Amino acid sequence: MDLNFEQILFVDVETVPQYATYADMPETTKSLWEKKTAHIRTEGQTAEEFYERAGIWAEFGRIICISAGFIYRREEQRVLRLKSFAGHNERELLQGFCRMLEMFFIKKKNALLCAHNGKEFDFPYIARRLLINGLPLPNVLDVAGRKPWEVSFLDTMELWKFGDYKHSCSLELLTGILGIDSPKDDIDGSEIAKVYYIDGDMPRIVRYCEKDVLAVAQLLLRYRGQPLLESVESVTGENDKT
Repeated sequence: MDLNFEQILFVDVETVPQYATYADMPETTKSLWEKKTAHIRTEGQTAEEFYERAGIWAEFGRIICISAGFIYRREEQRVLRLKSFAGHNERELLQGFCRMLEMFFIKKKNALLCAHNGKEFDFPYIARRLLINGLPLPNVLDVAGRKPWEVSFLDTMELWKFGDYKHSCSLELLTGILGIDSPKDDIDGSEIAKVYYIDGDMPRIVRYCEKDVLAVAQLLLRYRGQPLLESVESVTGENDKT
């Protein structure tokens, strides 16, 4: 596969349970949650005890941060430019991300959207939350009825499978074995709800999300036998982190 790295938009999302606690859920939603998780919970585990995992499902979670990055050339150096859409208003951050997404696909011929496990999590989660918020799907996410070669998704987890569909591998593990800086040097996904609801530290979540985007870009470069990025700039955080 020939890839033009300047036509790829790398993406990562951070999600949390829709409500801070199980007790905050409306009774009708509690009932739906209990039914949804009945076959997943371990024996004796209550729906309330399982609620900390609600952010995994778009029906019971919400997006608090989407980070996106693309590679461009600055003189002889390739740079990853990052931008994050984060906050308490999910509808507004989704609208901001979609404006950027559609602009990228207008400007870049044959553009691709790339994430780690994006086909099973990031891309469908964004699409579902758009519909739940009453927002239209961008063309790139409106994949119903399309043939596989008509879908502009690239998934670094899928690429690592090499046709072995039973296999999965976390971003942390892949970066570790391939000599790429780990994006999990501060927090990991299991801690996002605590950092958001208890610590109230959105900048920390944004930094974490942007590190994941960088790791995905580095991973794809490593797959293709190309030099890793040495320069990163963020329009939402610190600039020129090298």
